[in-house]
Amino acid sequence: MTASTDLLVDAFGRIRETVDDVLSGLGTDELAARLDDDANSIGWLVWHLTRIQDDHIADAAGTEQIWTSQGWYERFGLPFADFDTGFGHSSDDVAAVQGIGRQLLNGYHEAVHDNTVRYLKGLHVKDLEEIVDQGWAPPVTLGVRLISVISDDLQHVGQAAFIRGVLRRG
Repeated sequence: MTASTDLLVDAFGRIRETVDDVLSGLGTDELAARLDDDANSIGWLVWHLTRIQDDHIADAAGTEQIWTSQGWYERFGLPFADFDTGFGHSSDDVAAVQGIGRQLLNGYHEAVHDNTVRYLKGLHVKDLEEIVDQGWAPPVTLGVRLISVISDDLQHVGQAAFIRGVLRRG
């Protein structure tokens, strides 16, 4: 590994730790609770941030997502297509993520995290400079895409931590 990949592994590790902390001790009702009818739940946020990480890492690695390759799609039993990551979900879609336990959410996130770390450990600095998306100006490199995933995941796990704090305070 390089200093760059070490930093990426550390960043994804911090997401993993925070997901574990956020989910600790919560039941299915708390995971599905929403602060208002248009808000996201902790369960939806953790599912979504994990789906985004899984989707983007699989795309970068040229592999199948953990969601489908390891049977998480079936275990969750959500009413979404197997390729759905939650991007653009409506309030009704968010409400559909219920009855999901923390062990299932944590297990899926841990599997995705382990896959991410395996992938990152195989990268070299020059890999991070590879263009992975021409649809933006400037085109997106692998390094930028990975930072984007980290940023998105940190924002969502922070939202989940905030909701947990509100629920536990009330």
